[in-house]
Amino acid sequence: MAAARGGLLACVALLAAALLASGCAAPRRTVRRSDLRVKPVPAKAIIKSAVSQLGKPYAFGGRDPHTGFDCSGLVYWCYAQYGSLLPRQAHEQFRVGVAVARSELKAGDLVFFDTASSPVKPAHVGIMVSHTRFIHAPASGETIREDDLSNNFWRKSFYGARRIE
Repeated sequence: MAAARGGLLACVALLAAALLASGCAAPRRTVRRSDLRVKPVPAKAIIKSAVSQLGKPYAFGGRDPHTGFDCSGLVYWCYAQYGSLLPRQAHEQFRVGVAVARSELKAGDLVFFDTASSPVKPAHVGIMVSHTRFIHAPASGETIREDDLSNNFWRKSFYGARRIE
């Protein structure tokens, strides 16, 4: 009886540990195509939304101005303000819209970067505010900011760009 009770307690402890550990990860919600309502939004509107979030904190898994954003959460939120529902993660957002050559970038385009050693690529996204500058939520401990695409790090990690039309 004592051995059975010990085994049961061990199972409960293991289950509790697994539940706590999963709470630390960003929510992975399955996005069905039927849930997506991707529609074009004027570049000025998307940029206005992104600019309004400058200085807000980075938050892993975040997609809310009150708690902060991660990179793809910022893009998701900016488009959602105008009724356009993009996928939630950067590598999923990269499959939406049309490809844009780096030399053809303009304000409102989404730019993607290979910044992680993860097999999921691209791992980072930002919103172009001019033909050389973009807004993004960079990393933990930082705030939403504007950066230059010609910066050595961003130039080397550039993965591609998309235009939502």
